[in-house]
Amino acid sequence: MKKLLAVSLLLSSVVIAIVALAAPSPRSTLKGSKPSWAKPGNYISAAASSKSVGFRVYLGWNNASGAEALARAVSDPHSKSYRHYLTPAQFRQQFAPTANQVAQVQSWLQSQGFNLVYTPANNHYVSAEGTIAQAQAAFGVSFGMYKANGLDLRSPSADVSIPSSLAGMVNAVIGLDESYEFVHTNHIVEGKAPPSAGFRNAPPLSTFWAQYLTGVAVPPYTPPPAAPGYAFPAGFTDVALPSVPWSEKGHSPAQINGTYNVSGYDGTGQTVAIIDAYASPTILQDANQWSTNRVIPQFGSPGGGTLTQVVAPGTYNRPQNPRQDPQGWYGEETLDVEAVHGMAPNANIVYVGAPNNYQDLDAAMNHVVDQHLAQIVSNSYGFTTEFLPTGFIKPFEDTLIQGAAEGIGIYFSSGDNADETCVHGYATVDWPASSPWVTAVGGTSLGVTSGNTRAVETGWDTSTYSCNSSNLNCTRAPGCNGWLYGSGGGVSCLFSRPGYQSALTVTADPLTQCSGFAGRAVPDIAAVGDPNTGYLIGQTQSFPPTCNGPGGASYDEYRIGGTSLSCPLVAGIMALADQKDGIVHGFANPFFYGGTVSYYDVGSVKTAVARRNFVNGVDACNGTVDRLRTFDDFTSSPVFFTGTGWDNVTGLGVFYGIP
Repeated sequence: MKKLLAVSLLLSSVVIAIVALAAPSPRSTLKGSKPSWAKPGNYISAAASSKSVGFRVYLGWNNASGAEALARAVSDPHSKSYRHYLTPAQFRQQFAPTANQVAQVQSWLQSQGFNLVYTPANNHYVSAEGTIAQAQAAFGVSFGMYKANGLDLRSPSADVSIPSSLAGMVNAVIGLDESYEFVHTNHIVEGKAPPSAGFRNAPPLSTFWAQYLTGVAVPPYTPPPAAPGYAFPAGFTDVALPSVPWSEKGHSPAQINGTYNVSGYDGTGQTVAIIDAYASPTILQDANQWSTNRVIPQFGSPGGGTLTQVVAPGTYNRPQNPRQDPQGWYGEETLDVEAVHGMAPNANIVYVGAPNNYQDLDAAMNHVVDQHLAQIVSNSYGFTTEFLPTGFIKPFEDTLIQGAAEGIGIYFSSGDNADETCVHGYATVDWPASSPWVTAVGGTSLGVTSGNTRAVETGWDTSTYSCNSSNLNCTRAPGCNGWLYGSGGGVSCLFSRPGYQSALTVTADPLTQCSGFAGRAVPDIAAVGDPNTGYLIGQTQSFPPTCNGPGGASYDEYRIGGTSLSCPLVAGIMALADQKDGIVHGFANPFFYGGTVSYYDVGSVKTAVARRNFVNGVDACNGTVDRLRTFDDFTSSPVFFTGTGWDNVTGLGVFYGIP
């Protein structure tokens, strides 16, 4: 996973808005439109004036406070308006920018020489394309190239400005700077990312918790290590076993269903949207082969639902950019689709992919919401900080409010870096997971018995120990060098505590930039996410030549994890909930915190598993290495905890039955 830039901007207000400041000339500045990483010390050179740039000019809702109040009312179980959702047409009629407002923006853009690309039905934005030279003239600012997180990125050198006549309607411009480079997926594969380089889990691999122990021979794979096997690290001895168990091959839908007690429904009549970047060319054949291997219906067969891929209009179809890891997004799509299908086999899945992730994910979300393509939306990506240009956040929040008003439940993975201190040097929650208008899904470490019941489940935070299979000595590097990953969470510095979390008393900890602030708490709920106890998925991958053969592209299965697993699992379970109750739960956080949902309250269990890794990622030709991976290990995040009630690792807990 990318280590992303530590953005130092500290917002002084918990209310997100771009304030149009009057200037002596007939122009207004969009405050906060220049990212904080575009500072003189990072400047490289002027941006090439002939380069093309695509961007979206966002218009705010008319009567924005009314839109927010309505979204809150239709989502509140105590409101008379509960579940009285608007249709997209009704929302547009009440709150969308008018045709005249859009025409004013379009006219100005055309007068500056830009080509108009697209405006959605809700008039939320006008997308346009032109050159850097045109953008500099139109927005009254020079553009430069800046060094940020090892990348050379474009940005305006100051906040951009627009004609004052547009100030009351335009609230952001997205795409002028390249902050979108910092978006990342929340899935984790050990080794190289498929399919550009194939990946396989090395045996021994248990089919259920503690089937194989490191102190008991598993021919032909062990010994070594020989008896007594690897010992549990100090402080991680809560599970009484004679030696550390080997990791599981990867959980199946049957194991997840049994553990979370969510059987009896299949998602019939429900639709789940998945938003990612790019689109895997083999997703349907991969998902169907995986379904056959799991003994669940294939897409398009009786009881198997449908899979539809959509490219949202208004996105920029540019060549794949290797630094945005297009092949890594293929793995993300595969995980998301197979996780939802595993939980709700007969639900319809709509995959909405941007042709790249040039900050087109915002347009994809707007398309899903404004066209009401689904009642549930799963998102397994985000930024490892909230401290982003305000123009990134405000328009997206507006789209989320429209989604809530229409009864669409939008779910985001909470992140894979715990409180981000090992990434940024300070604690922060991820965004959009920190939005009060989404359900943030954290991750757990899970072991399942041979009877598909819970053997152990605890908070997912992991350190890694390198093991010598001869002398059985396992050692951990100090500090963040030995800590690996974990469920994202904490308290927002940007959003105040929402009403549905009024019973919580947690505040921002001293490691944040807003110590003591009563902000929105993350996550809300959780599901299995630890890649050492993750989910078995199937995907076509490109395997390299090794001593075992020439390699090539072929279907194979491997274990994967991250809160990118947790989120679509929850989305699939919510499809079952909608089917069971015969209603759409919509934005469900007020429902989740309302006291009527049954949870398994995830507690602290300090333990570990062993895993064997292929050095080359695919086979034993270059040897193997053994590692121990801990559970519930908050070495990097001392204020993190898994305990009774809400906690900053698993939220309220995991579902106990269909909610």
